[in-house]
Order: sequence, then C-alpha cells, then structure tokens
Amino acid sequence: MQNNDILRSLRYTFDFGDDQMIRIFGLGGLETTRAEVSDWLKKDDDEAFNPLGDFKLAAFLNGLITYKRGAKEGAVPLPENRLTNNQILRKLKIALELTDEEQLKILELAGRIISKHELSAFYRKPEQKQYRLCKDQILRNFLQGMRQYYREGTNESDT
Repeated sequence: MQNNDILRSLRYTFDFGDDQMIRIFGLGGLETTRAEVSDWLKKDDDEAFNPLGDFKLAAFLNGLITYKRGAKEGAVPLPENRLTNNQILRKLKIALELTDEEQLKILELAGRIISKHELSAFYRKPEQKQYRLCKDQILRNFLQGMRQYYREGTNESDT
C-alpha cells in the first residue's frame, strides 16, 4: 500500500485541514510546508504528485500519537527510515488508544473478520514464531473500517 494513500485516508477520516496536517508533521519532528503536504495528498496521476517516503510517514504517525495523546516527557522519537504495515498498524493503535476489541470491530466494519490471536500476531516481534506480516489488504481494510468507525459515528455505543 502506498504511503500517500495512507496519509489521504487519515486526513479524510479525521477531517484534518492543511494547518493540522502541518502541525502533526511538526509534532513528529518534521517541518513541512503547505505545498509539500498538498503534493503528498494529490492523486497518483496528477503531475504535481510527490511520493511520501517511509521516514516522512513515520514522522506523521509519531506526530499523530502526540496530537491525539499529548507529548511524552523526553525527546521526540525519531521516525523510522523503513516502515512496515505492522508498524503502521501499531502506531495507529497507540495514537487512537484502541483496544483489541475496537480493532476487531474496525476490521469487521470493513468486512474483514479475524480472530484476536491473528490480530495479536501482527504486534509480535518479527523473530517470534507467532509473528505474522500485516498484508496490504488488512491495512487497507483497517483504514476503511476506521473511516466508518470515526467519520460515520459507528463507534457510538450500541444501545
């Protein structure tokens, strides 16, 4: 999955404006301009489209954690140079303070049913036997479910 697609999805899900996007990147330790953010959000076939690298997406996700949860004491964590889908999923879980049940519900909203054990395998260390790689389709489903969960209000209690 392309990093630009992830950024576009998060912007839409949380209805972030340009100023918020710039602020979130800044919270992650990356100073950026409105023009850069605009080019990262353009569709792939637009001539002004600029691919978003792993380091910059990691900075945004680290900034999202700070934006949603507040700053931690100490230094701002350095963004990773290489991101996997597993790391992206973990950063979203941390930023949004999601429980396992909430994550499973989000995936279910997108039509993806997995067990709690399958979900926990995404968060294990790669050298562990039970570790599983989070494939693009799972991450895509998670982002799609997040749109429904946060934007369409299906995270309300079911009373």
